[in-house]
Amino acid sequence: MPKLIRRRQAAASAALAQANLSPLLARVYAGRGVESPDQLELDFRHLLPPSALLGVERGAQLLADTIAAGQHILIVGDYDADGATSTALALHALRLMGAERVSYLVPNRFEYGYGLTPEIVALALRGERPDLLLTVDNGISSIEGVAAARQAGIATLITDHHLAGAELPDADVIVNPNQPGCGFPSKVLAGVGVIFYLMLALRAELRQRGVFDSRSQPNLGELTDLVALGTVADVVPLDHNNRILVDAGLQRIRAGRARPGIAALLEVAGRNYRSTVASDLGFAVGPRVNAAGRLDDMSVGIECLLASDTARARELAAQLHQINRDRRDIEQDMQAQALKLLADIDLAAEAAPVAITLYEADWHQGVIGILASRIKDRLHRPTIVFADGDSGAIKGSARSIPGIHIRDVLDAVATRHPGLIQKFGGHAMAAGLSLAREAYPQFAAAFLDEVERHAEDVHLQAVLESDGDLPAEAFSLETASELRYAGPWGQHFPEPLFDGEFSIVSQRIVGEKHLKLVLGLPGDSRIIDAIAFNVDTGIWPDQDADRVRVAYRLDVNEYRGRQSVQLMIEELEILGA
Repeated sequence: MPKLIRRRQAAASAALAQANLSPLLARVYAGRGVESPDQLELDFRHLLPPSALLGVERGAQLLADTIAAGQHILIVGDYDADGATSTALALHALRLMGAERVSYLVPNRFEYGYGLTPEIVALALRGERPDLLLTVDNGISSIEGVAAARQAGIATLITDHHLAGAELPDADVIVNPNQPGCGFPSKVLAGVGVIFYLMLALRAELRQRGVFDSRSQPNLGELTDLVALGTVADVVPLDHNNRILVDAGLQRIRAGRARPGIAALLEVAGRNYRSTVASDLGFAVGPRVNAAGRLDDMSVGIECLLASDTARARELAAQLHQINRDRRDIEQDMQAQALKLLADIDLAAEAAPVAITLYEADWHQGVIGILASRIKDRLHRPTIVFADGDSGAIKGSARSIPGIHIRDVLDAVATRHPGLIQKFGGHAMAAGLSLAREAYPQFAAAFLDEVERHAEDVHLQAVLESDGDLPAEAFSLETASELRYAGPWGQHFPEPLFDGEFSIVSQRIVGEKHLKLVLGLPGDSRIIDAIAFNVDTGIWPDQDADRVRVAYRLDVNEYRGRQSVQLMIEELEILGA
């Protein structure tokens, strides 16, 4: 289904127009809601203070007491990139703070599911008994798991960023900007951001106790590459506070001071660390870390991030690279099956469904989230993909579109149909759930009904927000480079996108499904390279087409040491033949 290209209507404020910015950048920033140059200040001194985060000071005191007593801290992580970076950060930071007995445990998604469950508590008790369970990127919905820990005499400190349910776990301390009563101004911290804030508070607590002074305290700036990776990979909105965190990590990476694991992952992905931007973390590094949790054991990803030795980091990065290739093969096969199931749906028809549910028993549990995201992007409908789980249950991964809060939809389904959903959790754009296999038809109907209630004012055609056209002189390396490093760009602060009409000079398919174009600039004799990924090869190349309207990003292409400007095409529309 073609995407609607809509131009942003935003004029730079007087303050922004008078700032030391090019008119193009001022226009781009204005289109993202920036009104003052202060909103572009990314120095660490502008970071929101840890004290504003509910529970962070009590959490720091609990950790400081545990460290002082020489007790065992067990970090319970999650099996995605946010969870992996959170786990690595917590482990590394606690060791810097003097913790001598600290270890981690990440649930295998295929055996134990998500988060701190009673089964994970039981598993923890089989090894060295922990005195404190510290969750990262999970725990806000772990009612039974926290109860099991309390019964076993183990303290619990929950750090999470997911939305809280009607009931909170009875933990010793909860640190979560989205828990009731927390006035922290940024509600969109990733899990890694939350644990980073807790480590900042712990350092302050230890400084107050005389363990460190301002000279001897650990430099937590060394951890910002992990914070940047987890924040970008979890696709949380890049508000001002998150942009400060991500920018600090990117600067560290570009300066050649990334930890060996992140440097090695950039290397196997063919990225130059000197020119790393947020999209490299989101599309190159993050998926390789995520692949470990999807297909295998997330500890491979965590150990890569913890590696202090370049050779070991490269060895683990190579493993993650291969796992990611395997994941891609599985995903492509599942996607082909899914598209066959969806082939008869006419989205232009009046009776077209407003939501999609798909279930195949033999689909891979670890890949259903990616498949849901692909289908959602293709059809612009909230999508849930299910695969078989354990003990007669099926597991689903949900992805949504702007305007439809997927966790609220699932909550409404659970309220209207008690017992239909066994468990669920998530946030506005992504969620996970499980239900009995035989309940799938009833759930699919209930989900569709509920989305219809929420979708009355939602546009069911994907919209690309364009920053307008570019004059011919802007198609330069200087402009492309300026835009590239003017971010960090990401969720809710998107990379600049432009649109315009071009003549086609040449076109050919490369890599089996990518369209390589040479385009003529409007009103100019110059030409420019362009590429569109994953085009419909039944349509392209079209030798009769001579003009196109294109939505594109201005990109710097590096090949054999030579830089050139290239258009990265997001949408392509034939205008004339």
